[in-house]
Amino acid sequence: MIFAAGFGTRMGELTRTQPKPLIPVAGRALIDHTLDLIRDHGVPRVVANTHYLSDQLETHLTPLGVTVSAETPDILDTGGGLKQALPLLGNRPLFTTNSDAIWQGPNPLALLADAWDPARMEALLICVPLSGCLGRKSAGDFRLDIEGRISRGGDFVYGGVQILNPARVAARPDRVFSLNVIWDDIARDGRLFGLRYPGRWCDVGHPDGIALAETLITEPHV
Repeated sequence: MIFAAGFGTRMGELTRTQPKPLIPVAGRALIDHTLDLIRDHGVPRVVANTHYLSDQLETHLTPLGVTVSAETPDILDTGGGLKQALPLLGNRPLFTTNSDAIWQGPNPLALLADAWDPARMEALLICVPLSGCLGRKSAGDFRLDIEGRISRGGDFVYGGVQILNPARVAARPDRVFSLNVIWDDIARDGRLFGLRYPGRWCDVGHPDGIALAETLITEPHV
């Protein structure tokens, strides 16, 4: 599941006539860099939610084999968007990913798949140390304990990619809700985990992030 429904307001004029996932980064639509990671890992079915300027995204994504879950008339937030898309995705654990980041290093989907343990976990989030983040303008999101369990606050940034068992999403009665409320429920049961990302990550959520991301793409990985 690719989250691509947002308004991209931090991008200012760049998203006045195009959705943020279609902004060019290194000569390609931003969302295409995310699709590279998905294809590289061999994910067989890909769904993207859309809302703002949905027609443009559908025109771009449908020829690429991506199924579109359009949110109308209202945007549903991450949890609500995933809940609407579940009939297209099934009820097994799945990847979700944002569409506004560039990665330098190993494929985060592959790392998550290798570390996923459904006996202990309901969600496993890729977490980037602040030292490995470009374009981040705020503090960290999480801390990880010695076993990898997540709690709020700390020096790790959620990289926007996770494996999630969607059972709690499917069961939630609300139509519009954030995945943050799902994570909080999972954390209370001790089943919310994070995985440290060993490379670098760039947030392309604001105009300055475009140049930073293009630098990351062209720089050799150390």
